[in-house]
Amino acid sequence: MLKRVADLATDAVPGRVAITARALTYLQGDRTLLGPVDLDLQGAGRVLILGPNGAGKSLLLRLMHGLIAPTSGTVSCATPSANGPGRATQAMVFQRPVLLRRSVAANVDFVLKQGGRRRSAERDALLARVGLDGFQRQPARKLSGGEQQRLAIARALAVAPDVLFLDEPTANLDPAATAQIETIVRDVSEAGTKIVFITHDIGQARRLADEVLIMAGGRIAEHGPASQVLGAPQTDAARAFLDGRLVF
Repeated sequence: MLKRVADLATDAVPGRVAITARALTYLQGDRTLLGPVDLDLQGAGRVLILGPNGAGKSLLLRLMHGLIAPTSGTVSCATPSANGPGRATQAMVFQRPVLLRRSVAANVDFVLKQGGRRRSAERDALLARVGLDGFQRQPARKLSGGEQQRLAIARALAVAPDVLFLDEPTANLDPAATAQIETIVRDVSEAGTKIVFITHDIGQARRLADEVLIMAGGRIAEHGPASQVLGAPQTDAARAFLDGRLVF
């Protein structure tokens, strides 16, 4: 699923993104599913979000991406530009890819056309970037699970996002496919796109994260540099999760 393809900001400063949440809450009836959350994610790099099932990880990601509206509070995703702060271009990849019933090429072409670009060379470069060069004519839904997820990432990259949200993109993949996705994530991050990535895999967080955010009970239990949070957590909830004692 892609967001605001037509809003591509050509004057944005690469790697300079600010995601900010203030008193963010989300209620279902009289039940608080998330919040209150206050959060600042600044600049480039990779933020890994950890926590048990039901902790609010995916809900927070959807609120940051604008897929759902908060019950109260605010969330913004901005990037500085020559004309002052503007909305950061975003894309999101889900745990289970949502692909068009078309060819691999047509899935990427659809996004490029929405942005007014129809260059086959750009599409082929995106596919090559995720290791799908030569797959253009194959039906997207007949790809393997790992290949489908890489196509979903290529399609997301077609909007040239300042921020790429990833909701457990390797949860259903084998180790080899997982390693391929992690390599792509590093490449995209090093090129200047901010990554916000949900995982249950603490080993994956150790491999990828610059920052780690641990959630519990719909709130942020701990947030900081990966080496600090994973190596010397300061809160009981973070220690319980990392020790395998915090499960819902």
